[in-house]
Amino acid sequence: MASVLVPVLYVGIVVSSLLLFSHFYRKRSAGKLYEPYFSSHPERDVYVSLLQKTDPPAHEALLKAALVRRAMTDVSRVVRLREDKPALQNLLQKGSIGDDLWNSLLQAEKELEAEIMEVVAEANTFVEGWGSIIFQSAGEMIANEKMRTVYEETPASRELKERKYGKVGAKIDLPLPQPVLMPGPPPPGHPAHAAALAAAAAGGAPNSAPGTPVKPPNSLMPPRATSTKAESVASSDGESRDTPSPSKSSKKKGKKRK
Repeated sequence: MASVLVPVLYVGIVVSSLLLFSHFYRKRSAGKLYEPYFSSHPERDVYVSLLQKTDPPAHEALLKAALVRRAMTDVSRVVRLREDKPALQNLLQKGSIGDDLWNSLLQAEKELEAEIMEVVAEANTFVEGWGSIIFQSAGEMIANEKMRTVYEETPASRELKERKYGKVGAKIDLPLPQPVLMPGPPPPGHPAHAAALAAAAAGGAPNSAPGTPVKPPNSLMPPRATSTKAESVASSDGESRDTPSPSKSSKKKGKKRK
């Protein structure tokens, strides 16, 4: 009986000590202030300062622009948290980082959720329903700014690469495209137009010989009539009678003379 109570008592003591340690550790961690994951939020401070300005009050368009800029910062922070959270979770499981950084990220997520709700509420005060699309507009503006930054930095990047690697090829000046003129009747006032009208009035095509047949528009020539001698003569009763050729009649005459 004593051999069974000793292991049970040992397990109970270990479990109770772990529970006590976990309770005091959580109580201590709850009151601990972690280093913020994001240093500050200057766009929010600017919007709040403009909103509190009363002499003279800030224009509504200026307040809307400041709110959109604040939403753009929130969108960029959401994207950064989504990218950093899986990597930090993997490092935490391996023991490469401490709990302070992980808890700081979780705290930043909660603060960002409250920030997003506040931005939506502020947007609805200007225009009803704007809060549902303000973050979509902010994301489009962030993409536009990235494209504009890349476009503006293209000449400097090209110059840097040319100094580093040299010019790859010579510059080729391509000729300008020439307009394509479609065939058609000459415009009024052109000499060819007057010549075409004169030819149409004369009833014949210009530069054509008097005995030359004119080719029809559909490129088909009418069949030429050929003069051939009749091979047979139809009789009155519908039967045909062959006419002897001169060569056959001369041969018959020669035979009779013989």
